[in-house]
Amino acid sequence: MTSFDAYRVTDQLDDGVLDAIATRLEVRGRHPVFVRMMDEYLDAMGIDDARAVVDLGCGTGVASRRIAGRSGFSGHVTGIDRSPYLITAATRFAGDENRAGRVDFRVGDTQSLDLDDGEFDAVVAHTLVSHVESPAAVLAEAARIAKPGASIGIFDGDYASLTFGNPDPDQGKRDDEAVIAAIVTNPRVMRQMPDLARGAGLELVVSFPYVLAEVGTADFWLPAIESFRRIMPIAGAMTEAEANVWAERLLQASESGLFVGASNYYGYVLRSPISSSP
Repeated sequence: MTSFDAYRVTDQLDDGVLDAIATRLEVRGRHPVFVRMMDEYLDAMGIDDARAVVDLGCGTGVASRRIAGRSGFSGHVTGIDRSPYLITAATRFAGDENRAGRVDFRVGDTQSLDLDDGEFDAVVAHTLVSHVESPAAVLAEAARIAKPGASIGIFDGDYASLTFGNPDPDQGKRDDEAVIAAIVTNPRVMRQMPDLARGAGLELVVSFPYVLAEVGTADFWLPAIESFRRIMPIAGAMTEAEANVWAERLLQASESGLFVGASNYYGYVLRSPISSSP
């Protein structure tokens, strides 16, 4: 099945779909499990010591605001996203949380950035690389704009592992493939990250593997189901009727204590090379 990935074309979607995506990003970004995964790689980056941070593919600014709100952080965060709608939302949310003086947001292409070489002490790509046409280009840009010895944090889902339970395993497999095609461009990219990092001249410092699974009752996955219900018909992965049947079955499974939903996630902390003296 050909991937559409609504998250890759957020600069081309109508406001109704973008509102659903923004809601999903915000709800997911506040979930305690997601916050814990985010904080773990930010801690490993030593993000509090960074004076200038860039958040690539910032979306609604979840990671940007998390960094700016850390008690030990006194620097500045620049968030970049291709969607003017999401940049407007990110600016609004930052203002609502009194972060406006610590963050700013701008429209830009994370695969070709209008930023200077060696401009940032730390680079973050939080749930970005699975959605871009060229993850290698994002890594190359991250390496270019990072100062020598700077930390680069990459976090995303291993969406080839995304699955939801279904009494009919064959139908479940078809449904999983439809969901993946609708929401992600590179479902296996986090398995490629060590190779991609080396290709960009970056050192792998530490990795954090996670399994985010819910059995019985859904919590984390509930807003995802509602978001995917909206996205799959637009992506051509399911008809609207099929998407509704898919979503309602999962919601009923959760209410009955029969839900299963899971995906792997990975956090990587990379380091840009320290320039040797001539």
